[in-house]
Amino acid sequence: MKKVEFPFANARRISHQEVVSAEQAIQEQFGINYTRIGRPIKSEAEKYQSISIRLHPKIIAWAKSEAKKQGVGYQTIINDVLLKLSV
Repeated sequence: MKKVEFPFANARRISHQEVVSAEQAIQEQFGINYTRIGRPIKSEAEKYQSISIRLHPKIIAWAKSEAKKQGVGYQTIINDVLLKLSV
């Protein structure tokens, strides 16, 4: 059997309304509820600002080891420590 590639370059884009309509039809017909996966939307006060900072390698190593213990990212550990110091 010969494998045929779909010509994606010629395919049209579907609109957001078409996606919503399809989700509603699937939910009505099959009872499947679509929930969005990903991070919850943050308010403006909760959004983080992206910066670049140089830290000592020992700090990074400590943060990574703590992050591994807690099952979170090392930047989360650094952010938590700085928030505790600022309050």
